[in-house]
Amino acid sequence: MFGWGTSDFFANITSEKIGHEKAFFWSQIAGAFLIVLFMLFLSPSLPSLPLIGLTMLGGVAYALGYLLFYKGLEIGNVSVVSTVVNLGVLFMIFISFFLRGQKLTALQVPAIILILLGIIIISVNIEDLKKGTVSLLRGVKETLLATIMFGALYWPLNEFVVEKANLLTVSLITKLTAVAFVFLISLFQKRSLIIKKTSIRLTTLVALVGILEAIAVLAVAYGLTYGDGIIVAPVSSALTIVTVGLAVIFLKEKLTKIQITGIAMVIVGIIMTAF
Repeated sequence: MFGWGTSDFFANITSEKIGHEKAFFWSQIAGAFLIVLFMLFLSPSLPSLPLIGLTMLGGVAYALGYLLFYKGLEIGNVSVVSTVVNLGVLFMIFISFFLRGQKLTALQVPAIILILLGIIIISVNIEDLKKGTVSLLRGVKETLLATIMFGALYWPLNEFVVEKANLLTVSLITKLTAVAFVFLISLFQKRSLIIKKTSIRLTTLVALVGILEAIAVLAVAYGLTYGDGIIVAPVSSALTIVTVGLAVIFLKEKLTKIQITGIAMVIVGIIMTAF
């Protein structure tokens, strides 16, 4: 929760400065470097070829999810975007329940309804709604697509693999796949990933995005190794509390009363899903 909450806050800043693709690409290299340092001391084993294949598939979904999410952060309100991305936790809960046989508690059903209502309230442009039309706020469309990549593809695959293989090697393969995927996209689109105007502050921020995100991924992967995704995913998704708090304090983001209500509903819903 802490790792993702702070990482997303810094990702918003770096995405606005250098673009979402560069922010993701270089931050993932920083995160991969951290994992390599861990591996030097722990010497984990490699997973089997079928598991490597599933991990790489998850890595592509992971890359697409983050590219869409960082694009949402780049063009939208960080408080809104970081709340909407929690829709991914519902995909994780449904897959855990219907496909993996994990149980829903009495509180999780109303919590799911609360999260959905909160995200709808946050996502819709209220001014357009008053005029009789419906439109999404900037960055929400990209974030909704990101939630599908994360919740329906990446995390279910990750949970399955880390139960059978070492989480460090799985996380490293995921990141290397994501880096290679973004590099290939940049070649195909003939776009450079080189940051032309950099500084110590910007380099530090990009590194923090990757390192904090890597810590979050490893922590959740560790949790999935010993616990059920139906519990682990909601707890980690409480990152919204951290991100929104930082955005309001340091970026002075202004939220309407309706948006504050929606964010509060999502946060309460997430907390309820953990019980």
